[in-house]
Amino acid sequence: MSFQPFISLYRYALEPIAPFSWFGIKVCSIELVAALRFCTILRQIREDLYAKYQRRTGDKPASVEERSFLRDVCTSLTIKFGGEAMIGPLLGIPPSFVLSGVSPCVYIAAQAIVEYIPVIPSISLSTELPLSIVDGFTRALLLCSLIPKRVITNASPDIASSPWTLLLSSLVIANGGFFIMGMVTFLKPTPITLHIFQPGERLIKPYGWTATDFCCAPSITGLYALLTHAQPFWAELHSIILTILGNTGDKVVPMDPEAARALCALILTGMSSIRAVKNHRLVWKRGATEKIKLQ
Repeated sequence: MSFQPFISLYRYALEPIAPFSWFGIKVCSIELVAALRFCTILRQIREDLYAKYQRRTGDKPASVEERSFLRDVCTSLTIKFGGEAMIGPLLGIPPSFVLSGVSPCVYIAAQAIVEYIPVIPSISLSTELPLSIVDGFTRALLLCSLIPKRVITNASPDIASSPWTLLLSSLVIANGGFFIMGMVTFLKPTPITLHIFQPGERLIKPYGWTATDFCCAPSITGLYALLTHAQPFWAELHSIILTILGNTGDKVVPMDPEAARALCALILTGMSSIRAVKNHRLVWKRGATEKIKLQ
């Protein structure tokens, strides 16, 4: 299979775009798309939680806090950069938002744009399934390019060559912010408090948003490292796997990093599509059945 169309798409999406490039600021189109998608899904979750809260309280007086732009911005930045802030000190490197304010400013601007939109469609199969492509390609950029680079170029040889550090960094950076969100009621309409999970509640649900992200982060980063031989361990593992499969003569050659990233993006797109179908298929079927009965 040729990955050249996807490689070319990535190269185009990673080029700095105007008007930011006029001032020497490196902001690419895929980063803007990722920020808008991220802020949009958070607003959809907030509105869904608000509707559920109103149905649960009914006519009773509810302690609903008036939404503020500052709270929403803090929520987005905490989820986006929370994992990086957690793992950075352990790796001995400062988080990206400490070295440059470009990425936080992009997410703040995206938050403002999303909040300015009067109405956003609720989360459904018809919206999530097409956006699985966006999720797959933006997620692959994080798991295959940004995270491995920070580990394998680390000044410490022990960290740079450790496969466990690579997988753990991917897991924490990709999911740390979501766990912080789960422990603090950022997205709920009530005032911000620490949230203690009840026995019936689950942070990681089967086929859910957090479950897919939790599983895909280390697995996709590991697959990318295996294909590209990002560390000596992965080169040896690749050789062992091919030997078990019967390839004993040919030398193990690493895959081109851009092609491996494109392959991972396609796999992530498939995982996101399966998640969307699993989460929203029953709701879609129920709505279609009700429409048929009305007709």
